[in-house]
Amino acid sequence: MVRFDRESVPGFIDHANFLRPSGIELLTPAGSVSVLPYADVKAICFVKDLGDPPSWKENRLFVARPKTEGLWVRFHFKDGDLMDGLLPHNLLSWEVEGFTVAPADPTFQNQRVFLPKTALTETKLMGVVGAQTRQFRRPKSGLPENQLEMFEK
Repeated sequence: MVRFDRESVPGFIDHANFLRPSGIELLTPAGSVSVLPYADVKAICFVKDLGDPPSWKENRLFVARPKTEGLWVRFHFKDGDLMDGLLPHNLLSWEVEGFTVAPADPTFQNQRVFLPKTALTETKLMGVVGAQTRQFRRPKSGLPENQLEMFEK
């Protein structure tokens, strides 16, 4: 978990039940459970391994248009930091308290990142990637059989 004072808080969360009305529930490596207020949290990084590499890099933006399907969104944090991420097309999967995104750098340690809405000042839709386009059929040329001709030559 990344806080605005840049102090990383390692721990484990239950992805299905970590969002509480008062904050984010976290189990520390020592075994104690704590709830951190949303206002103190910048991001929750779902990492591959709780190891030495840092879980947060500043200004993580897509270098080019992403190839993975989703909504390409740029997030502006209260501290001026920027981050790009991909949101799923399914709006029902979005949490009320924030956004769970696929980060811009897939080779980095983070697989997913949760961003509380209280940590953000702006979200900007940069593009829609891989959206299914609805195909409209054009009417067949000519008049239907039951259509009256209004202007005859």
